[in-house]
Amino acid sequence: MLQPLAERLRPKTLDEYIGQEHLVGKGAVLRRMIDAGQISSFILWGPPGVGKTTLAKIISNQLEAPFYTLSAIHSGVKEVREVLEKCGGNRLFHKGRPILFIDEIHRFNKSQQDSLLGAVENGTVTLIGATTENPSFEVIRPLLSRCQVYVLKPLSVKNLEELLERALREDSVLKEREIAVEETDALFRFSGGDARKLLNILDLIINSDDNARIVINNAIVTERLQENPAAYDKGGEMHYDIISAFIKSVRGSDPDGAIYWLARMVAGGEDPKFIARRLVISAAEDIGLANPNALLLANACFDAVQNIGWPESRIILAETTIYLASSPKSNSAYLAIDDALALVEQTGNLPVPLHLRNAPTSLMKELDYGKNYKYAHDFQNHFVSQQYLPDALQKQSIWHIQSNAAESKLKEHLKQLWGDRYNE
Repeated sequence: MLQPLAERLRPKTLDEYIGQEHLVGKGAVLRRMIDAGQISSFILWGPPGVGKTTLAKIISNQLEAPFYTLSAIHSGVKEVREVLEKCGGNRLFHKGRPILFIDEIHRFNKSQQDSLLGAVENGTVTLIGATTENPSFEVIRPLLSRCQVYVLKPLSVKNLEELLERALREDSVLKEREIAVEETDALFRFSGGDARKLLNILDLIINSDDNARIVINNAIVTERLQENPAAYDKGGEMHYDIISAFIKSVRGSDPDGAIYWLARMVAGGEDPKFIARRLVISAAEDIGLANPNALLLANACFDAVQNIGWPESRIILAETTIYLASSPKSNSAYLAIDDALALVEQTGNLPVPLHLRNAPTSLMKELDYGKNYKYAHDFQNHFVSQQYLPDALQKQSIWHIQSNAAESKLKEHLKQLWGDRYNE
């Protein structure tokens, strides 16, 4: 049986590997380690189809190291321990330290990840993990501290052009066909920086055309893909388009739109934690102080879906989605922290006013640390007017109150305390 084009063209050496020049290009960090024959454990984080598995196999081949793989979906603690025992037994018979490659390592639970710690720490194996999710959220801290994280990027148009040319030039099947590439915009757009998807689309177009001469242009690519609609791809371009439409519907206060895009993700088998995480971000970024309860509900949603899973999580996500989409909106806190960060970058490390400094030692007290500080709770309404910003920023305005019921109440309260300072 003929292998798919993506498998036939899978690179076997770094010279054949396309993309990720920041990691494996001349003088790059991974290239230097590979050339030196010494690599430490690391995690490859990036979208699908950018070469995570391929890179791990190339490293194993170049270092002449035994290569073991585990799938986080099908392997439990028992399988992890069995593989680690094999790795330990094979060290005497091979040149390089065994490499254990774990695809979708973010799906390993805490017990599975804990079972790896000893082998990684004592050098029984070199662990290479692959993940499409942020490792800081999904990988336990002890394991993360023992692994460097390298970020892989979607392939650029230049990378995709190189891959297309290589496929047409080197693949034994494609070389036998007359293929005319007239346009590549649609081909590259639907690929979404994913090498595997590009080759799969190319495979689809060529296998569905019996003509002696095959033409590839924007119209033909679009037509073929519409005739052969792929399932929802939670790792590809559609994944990012749909989550974008979902969040923008919440931000735009359209519960119908938001619940529709949620249904698209649920039907496609999206990770409920991914959806819940984006709702937490939206609650803070888009709703913010206009309805602070939104963040509480979104965070409760995130906790709940971790404990519940599918299919019941769809109800929790739906409730939170509709509540957030229906809530009043404000991005004043989001803008305030960005403005404050820009101010810090512009002004540098301005000194803390002496009266705000802590004075745990007698020397600090002699230097007037904390002198004349007024304890707010000692005054009426638990407030006293005093300076809280650095001297150079005393008149600086950072948080700009927006027009909504909740912030209007905050504005009135601050006006009673500070007068016209927050009266904008």
